[in-house]
Amino acid sequence: MIAARILSLPSALLVAVASTSAAQQPPAAQPQGRSTQSTGAAIAKLVAEPNKILVKAGETSPLKVTAYDAQGNAISDVMVRVMGPRQAFTWDNGELHATKAGTFTAIAMVFSANGQVTLDIPVTVTWPALRDLSIIPDSGRLYADVTLGQSLQGHLPDSTVRTDISAVWRSSNPAVATVDRFGNVTGVKAGAVTITAEADGKRAEMKYSVVANPVRKLEIGITGDAIRTGDVVHLVATARRADGSVVADAPITWSYTYQPDDSLVASGVKGGPGIVQFGRFAANYPGRFTLLAQSGSAHASKTIQVAPRDVRQRISVTGRGTIHSSHTSDLWPWHGMDGRDYCLVGTWGGDGYAMVFDITDMNNIVKTDSVRIDARTINDVTVSPDGRYGALSREGASNRVNGVVLLDLASPAHPKVASTFEQELTGGVHNMFATNENLFAVSGGAKYVIIDTKDVYHPKYVSEYRHPNARLHDLWVRDGIAYSAQGGVGTVVVDVGNGKYGGTIEHPKLITVYPVNSGHEIYPYFQKATGKTYLFIGDEEMRRGRVWEGADFQLIGPDGNPPKHSVAQSLGGFTHIIDFTDPMHPIPVARYHLEDYGSHDIIVENDILYQAYYDGGVRLVDVSGELLGNLYDQGREIAVFKSYDPDGYTANAPFVMNAMPWKGRVLWTDFNSGLWAAKLEPRQPVTP
Repeated sequence: MIAARILSLPSALLVAVASTSAAQQPPAAQPQGRSTQSTGAAIAKLVAEPNKILVKAGETSPLKVTAYDAQGNAISDVMVRVMGPRQAFTWDNGELHATKAGTFTAIAMVFSANGQVTLDIPVTVTWPALRDLSIIPDSGRLYADVTLGQSLQGHLPDSTVRTDISAVWRSSNPAVATVDRFGNVTGVKAGAVTITAEADGKRAEMKYSVVANPVRKLEIGITGDAIRTGDVVHLVATARRADGSVVADAPITWSYTYQPDDSLVASGVKGGPGIVQFGRFAANYPGRFTLLAQSGSAHASKTIQVAPRDVRQRISVTGRGTIHSSHTSDLWPWHGMDGRDYCLVGTWGGDGYAMVFDITDMNNIVKTDSVRIDARTINDVTVSPDGRYGALSREGASNRVNGVVLLDLASPAHPKVASTFEQELTGGVHNMFATNENLFAVSGGAKYVIIDTKDVYHPKYVSEYRHPNARLHDLWVRDGIAYSAQGGVGTVVVDVGNGKYGGTIEHPKLITVYPVNSGHEIYPYFQKATGKTYLFIGDEEMRRGRVWEGADFQLIGPDGNPPKHSVAQSLGGFTHIIDFTDPMHPIPVARYHLEDYGSHDIIVENDILYQAYYDGGVRLVDVSGELLGNLYDQGREIAVFKSYDPDGYTANAPFVMNAMPWKGRVLWTDFNSGLWAAKLEPRQPVTP
C-alpha cells in the first residue's frame, strides 16, 4: 500500500476568502491558503466595518471588508482574504467568530492591478464570565510529605472548557497541608483540610484527609540499562510499607540527573537532555542518565546509558520531472491499468495544467501528457487506490463555481476528462481524498462533500459534513473514519462508514474533536509494533513575529500572476504527534520541530515519516517505537534533501510541497522545480 497526502499552497495562519461588494451579499468563503485572482481595477484601500472588533469568546461579530478605488468608489466582485491566528477566531461570510481570549490582528488582503493591498484590523477577544469552576487533582492519595498536583477547569456559558485559569489558592489549615500558587498541594501532617481556588468570581474547593505516609521503600521496576536516544522507557516503581506490603495509592514523583557523553562536551547541550512525561522517559541526547523516584522520604534510582540513535542514510536523486513554467503543487503516483507506473502532478497559478509522468523507471522519468482544465490553480491531485480514476481540484475557475474534474485513467499515460462535478463545491476545492467508490472534496474551506464515483462519467452527490465555527483545510479517511484538520477547533474526527460510532457514508456522525492550535495537515498512522494509532498534525504558519521572520516573498505580482523572479519563500510551524489509540482520551506525546522552517504534507509508512518541510526540504524521520518529545532533538532524522535548482521558477529556492514513498524510492514535488525522485543508499558498516 502507498500513502500520499494532499497539499496546500503557502498560506498565512488561518485564512478565509470571500468576495465582497457594496451592493451584493458575499458568496461562500474560499479555502485557507487559496490564491486570489487580481481584479482589473486598481484598489487604493480596504475599509473594514467596524474598523476594530471587541467580542467575547464564543460570540460572533459582523466584519465587512470593502475595497475602494482612488476616487472613493466601492469596487464590487473583489476577492478578499482575511487572516488571523488559528484557534483565536474564524471569519466567514462577513462574520467573525471568536474562540480564544487575547489581543490579535485580523489581516485583510486583496490583489489588484496595482499590486497587493492590506489592512490590519485590531481584534480584542475577552472571556465571558465563568459558569462554574472545579479542581481536578492528580491521581493518588495525599499523604504527609507528599505533593499532589491540582489543575483548574472552568466552563463558559456555551460549555466551552477553559484550562488557562489563574487562581488564588488557599489552604484552610496550612499546618495540615499547604498549597502553592500553581495548585500543588503538599501534606504536612495527619488531619482534614480544604483547598480552595478563586478565579473570575467563582470558587472551587477540594477536601482532603491527610494521613501519615506509610511508604518506607521504593522499588524501581525498570529492566535494562542501555537504550538509544528517543527510546521510551516506562517509569515503573512500587511503593512498600515497612512490612513489605504495597501502597497502591502512593503518588511517585520522577526526575533525573544527566552526565553528557564526549560528543556533547565541546558544544554543550542545546536543550533539555531528556523528558519525563505521562509516566515515561525519553532521552534527547546520548550520555548517562540516573532516573530518580521519590514518594515522601523514600527514594530509589536507576542509571541507564543512552547511545546515539544513528539512523542516518545517504539520499541520492535518481530522476526529475522538471517543471519550470509555473509553480508546482501536489503529486500522486499510481500503478496504471497498462502495468506501468505513473505520477499525476498539479500546478499552482499554472492556468489549469496537470502533468502526467511515467515513473516506471525512476532513473528515467518521462512526461507522457498534460491535461488542461478551467482553473487558475490545481492545488490537489489524487488517484483512486485501484487506479481507475483520478481527480483534479479547481481553484480560480472562470465561472467561479470551481468544483472537481474527474479523469478516466483507462489509458493512464493519456488521461481523459470524464466529468466535472460542482454541486455544493462553490468557493474552490483545495484538498481531496479518494477511495475506490467515493471522493471527499473540501468545499470552500467550510465542509467536505462526499461524491459517488463508481461511474466516473456520472458522479453523484452522497452527503457532506460541516463543523461549526471552523476552517477546514485537509482530511484523510481510513477504515471509514474521516480525520480533518480544521483551523479554529483542531482535529475533527467523523464516522463516515466505519459504523462503530453510528455513522454511514450517507449520514456522517461526529466522533470527537481534539483541540489543537493547528489546522493544516493531518495523517493517521497505525503502528504495528506497538498497536498504537498516532495522529500527525501539521502546522502552516507565517513567520511574522518570530526572531527570523523570513524573506519578503510575494506570492502574487502586480499583474495578478506568480512572479517568475522572486525571493525564496519561508514558512513556520511544526508537526504535532498525538497518541490517538483511544480517540476519547488522546495524548499529545511528541512533535517534529525545526524552528527555522515550516512543515507541510505528511506521510508515514513502515515507521518512517516522509515530511515535506517547505524551505527545510524533504525530510525522512525514524518514528519507530513509542514516541515522546521532539524527534529532531533525538537524532531520529534519517535523511534530508533540499531541492536546489538554479533554473527553478524561483531560482535555488527549495520549497517542498508533498513527499511520499513509492516502491522503494522517495517522490516529492517542489513548488519551484517540479517532480523529484530519490533513493536511500544502503547503510555502510562503520569503520573505526
